[in-house]
Amino acid sequence: MNKANTVIIALATTAMTAFGFRTREGGTISGKVTPMDGASKTWAIQGTDTLNVAIADGTFTFQGIKNGTYTVTVEAKQPFRNVTINNVLVEEGKITDLGNIKLEQ
Repeated sequence: MNKANTVIIALATTAMTAFGFRTREGGTISGKVTPMDGASKTWAIQGTDTLNVAIADGTFTFQGIKNGTYTVTVEAKQPFRNVTINNVLVEEGKITDLGNIKLEQ
């Protein structure tokens, strides 16, 4: 690669970042809840960082979260009970799939 190509790539990368086309950093946590209408929100906690996402059609996804170990809690609707999953490892560029999480009464 010559110097002119390097400059063009650097400018394109800068422009893409400025316009919001930056690649997503961090990792992902995803899962599915059954019954699909049994929960409304999911929480991911690491130290003092607390994240939450809504559950839509029984699924949830945390994207672009920093590496580390999280505690994930599914906030259930009555008559179901919350579910907590400890030691959920998130790694850069990887998806941590929690699979099917069954809510109990």
